[in-house]
Amino acid sequence: MFYQSIIAHIQSFKGYVVATSSLQSQSLWLTREWQQNSCKWRLNNSANHSIKIKEIVLFDGQLELSDDCPFYGEGFQMLAQTGGSVSQPKAIGRCPDISHYRLPCEDGFHSSYNYILLSPKPNHHLLLGFSACFRFSGTFRLSADKRLKVTLDCENLSLAGFSHWQGEPLVMLEGSDPELLLQQYGDMLSQNHAPRNASQFSKKAPSGWCSWYHYYADLHEKDISENLQQMAQQFPDLDYLLIDDGYQAYMGDWLSPSPRFGAGLAGMVEQIHQAGIKPALWLAPFIAEGNSDIFKQHPDWFVKDENGAPLAAEKVTYGGWRCTPWYVLDGTHPQVQQHLKALMTYLHQELGITMFKLDANFWGTIHGGYFYDQNASRIEAYRRGMQAIGDGAGDSFLLGCNAPLWPSLGLVDGMRIGDDVERNGDRFYQISQEILHRSWQNRVLWLNDPDCITLENIDQQVATPEQYRLHLLTMLVCNGLLISGDRLADLSEDNKHKLVRLLNSEFAGQPVHFSSRDFNHGEIRKGTATLHLLFNWDNETQEFRLPLQKGQQSEGFFGDELLSVQATNEVSVNIAARSAVAVIIK
Repeated sequence: MFYQSIIAHIQSFKGYVVATSSLQSQSLWLTREWQQNSCKWRLNNSANHSIKIKEIVLFDGQLELSDDCPFYGEGFQMLAQTGGSVSQPKAIGRCPDISHYRLPCEDGFHSSYNYILLSPKPNHHLLLGFSACFRFSGTFRLSADKRLKVTLDCENLSLAGFSHWQGEPLVMLEGSDPELLLQQYGDMLSQNHAPRNASQFSKKAPSGWCSWYHYYADLHEKDISENLQQMAQQFPDLDYLLIDDGYQAYMGDWLSPSPRFGAGLAGMVEQIHQAGIKPALWLAPFIAEGNSDIFKQHPDWFVKDENGAPLAAEKVTYGGWRCTPWYVLDGTHPQVQQHLKALMTYLHQELGITMFKLDANFWGTIHGGYFYDQNASRIEAYRRGMQAIGDGAGDSFLLGCNAPLWPSLGLVDGMRIGDDVERNGDRFYQISQEILHRSWQNRVLWLNDPDCITLENIDQQVATPEQYRLHLLTMLVCNGLLISGDRLADLSEDNKHKLVRLLNSEFAGQPVHFSSRDFNHGEIRKGTATLHLLFNWDNETQEFRLPLQKGQQSEGFFGDELLSVQATNEVSVNIAARSAVAVIIK
């Protein structure tokens, strides 16, 4: 078969090791062993002294593909994804790993992480992916002339004399159905990184209300109280009230309240409990601003620069969105691990908070710094910190946000899979594309989080009804967490109906299947009913038609869709440019 020849061709690519000193490379021996679809590697050091390793190049060679071969590449962190073709990769999101987060890259190559999906023919697809991420980050570098390098970033760590490394297997899968390949790949990832609480996958995903997307950082205690009352009186199906950024005095001091919270965090959480709602809390566990008490009192807890001083994140990467410069807690430091565990234990056991939105997690894997444990990689630093967080949080629901994706495997219950919501058509379009490409991860790796649903315009954020419809359909496709981001008192009766309809969807928790990677038509089935998710990505109105079998009926999911049943036993619907419609046939 065509794909088998591509896999065999890649298997013949050379592999080698890049040490910081080229002369020492002669003492290094890389072996690759195939077990069915998985390549396991081992790096041996035959010298009697340690050698610093820059990277392992598992495969390096020329791909025999057309310039227009469709391509998808995953990002290291949640805000980065790549589409386009092998010769012209195109960022899907607005924050690429290389330009925005300034991850190191090789001149002349585009870098993707974790896995890539190639489609040389319409009915043949090839997936290359790392099925684990315990120590090293796996990268796929592709040049315009289709040279492929599959590498592991070893961060100049030392391999001791007469010792070896092994880990991060590489998977190669081929077939006619990309959804099946992603399903197989997901199963392999889950075998190496068991989901933190897989029993949640068979339950209803968490729902709630979040303060950020109406109040942002200008959050007051009265705002929480008002929306808490709205939840208790009008929205009994919302589980959690999520206090987002703005409640704390300083980034890093999560138990010290802002002056706008007179009752303090404990008092506010108690109000939520008394209303019969579950409290949830936002925090960015790995970062702190310079004015925070934790930074002033424990500067030795932070990742260091080359001079041994705490490293300001903006020197090596994106510096953060407010209260900068940010400094990064070192997950390899035993006292940091104790601090993170104690913090989460208090919030969970003493205050009774059972859901945490862990933001800015990317900085836990910051590059360009120096750790307390000089033998640890940045992946290990992050995973040790997250393990301490999980130990303290117990059975709480942990949601990763602005996070490194594969390094988070097995350490979170949910994962944000798209950009921050903003009420405009371009952002809705972008987020929809991001979420659709990651829809296969839902209830396999974690519960997908599409970010908040917003249905009402606010100052400087305005969208049309057609654009909001695309946003609504994206929430249906995600089929994961459902968190409202509007001021609840501002919701119109129509938008209240839409929110309640989503919360009580009979298709909740069921997998979505797309007929192609164009994501024009998705289906969610339950019993004899099928929910058709129809997306128009064009810049002009399109007509979609669906067949009706004898005795079947059609209806719009939200009840206001303009459907037309034709005499030829089909239902048609006109969908506005860059919008979408959901139709139930049963």
